[in-house]
Amino acid sequence: MSERPTPWTWSRRTFLRRTGLGSIALGSLLTAESLRADDQPVNAESGTRGVLREPHFPPRVKRVIHLCMAGGPSHLETFDYKPTLAKMHGKPMPESITAGQPIAQLQGQALNVLGPQHGFKPFGQSGLQIAEVFPKIGELADQMCVIKSMHTEQINHDPAHTFFNTGTAISGRPSMGSWVLYGLGSESEDLPGFIVLTSEGGGQGQPISSRQWHSGFLPSRYQGVQLHSTGSPVHYVGNPPGIGRQQQSDVVEAVSRINQRRQAELQDPEISTRLAAYEMAFRMQASVPSLTDMSDEPSHIVEQYGCTPGDGSFASNCLLARRLAERGVRFIQLYHRGWDHHGGVKAGVAYTANLVDRATAALVTDLQARDMLKDTLIVWGGEFGRTPMAQGDGRDHHIKGYSLWVAGGGIRGGTTYGETDEFGYNAVENKVHVRDFHATMLHMLGLDHQRLTHKFMGLDFRLTGVEEAHVISGILG
Repeated sequence: MSERPTPWTWSRRTFLRRTGLGSIALGSLLTAESLRADDQPVNAESGTRGVLREPHFPPRVKRVIHLCMAGGPSHLETFDYKPTLAKMHGKPMPESITAGQPIAQLQGQALNVLGPQHGFKPFGQSGLQIAEVFPKIGELADQMCVIKSMHTEQINHDPAHTFFNTGTAISGRPSMGSWVLYGLGSESEDLPGFIVLTSEGGGQGQPISSRQWHSGFLPSRYQGVQLHSTGSPVHYVGNPPGIGRQQQSDVVEAVSRINQRRQAELQDPEISTRLAAYEMAFRMQASVPSLTDMSDEPSHIVEQYGCTPGDGSFASNCLLARRLAERGVRFIQLYHRGWDHHGGVKAGVAYTANLVDRATAALVTDLQARDMLKDTLIVWGGEFGRTPMAQGDGRDHHIKGYSLWVAGGGIRGGTTYGETDEFGYNAVENKVHVRDFHATMLHMLGLDHQRLTHKFMGLDFRLTGVEEAHVISGILG
């Protein structure tokens, strides 16, 4: 008879299997959230709760509406007036500025200056210089702050969107909307706390991947939910033929009981997520139709936005964004795909600006009229800017300096922050990195970007990463 193996003669594989340490090792390779109970359950009375019982400090705003101008709008035809660029039109770009710099599709080509293709003029009492293609946004001049010194690290569309949304070009990280929802939760009882809408028109419509609003390694209930701009806003949200609301309620209740029993055994937060998803879907069956039925909107409001409700336009989405904000949705993103103007930048910018100008101004004005602008942060901008050098009659991608603007929540209106050089190439004064923007956005929501963390694979991750990031105090009133 063979001698029974003793612990000190076990193989490594046998030791790990019999002691349970193998399970621990395997678990460390899995999502960290699957190993620990979620002590912040979904509360049907107060919407999805975040991990914080309360913000780190008193917040300036309750919600964020991000108007993402996808494709990279040219700062030189929108919000960064450069008279020197006009004087240098057609002349060679100084090599001292461009030598060794990242240039997307102009590498190896003659780099000639392309002057501003649209006029600028002062708007409001502040005299903010804004391109004439934005007459309605210009009326907001005294409420907005234009950040002219943005810079980023990714020069192509998809990684640049990923960087702006997640703070890294590495796919699979949580989006900024997911981080906000993770920290604070939602005030909405019957809608997701993070909602995304898309529209297009005016230029090459670069695709937008759903990972831009994904929760990454955070629990999946914090990911964004895309509402379709035309047709049924959410697929399969209605009951099948012959199934009434009570029958559907019985099904949801039965599934919930099964999941709750399993959750009591495993304490798996993803089961909590499934429970929440079923309950949310059931509530959305009633809330979504009333949300998207805009027949209750006064005609003068519809006219103010300049839209046909439900037509899939940016204007319609802006009106829907205001309705989402009223219903307690924490983070709202509107992507308009139409700003990629490698050629025909003059006509392209004018056309695309016309699609977004009126509705953007209407959204800000409407929120102010409802006393909601004071606790809403509005962000308008793209993933990067455009080169001062010509690409035919267009402009190439540019990451070294570009503009976006913000309004609401005590932002210092009628101001600019930072500057680019006289060509609009490099951010040279009060430079603002994407991570600085993230830190500031979280700060306005009452969140310390260094303290809002999540442990994953043994590391404490945060939206702003381990690199240096600063709150842009100069834009805050």
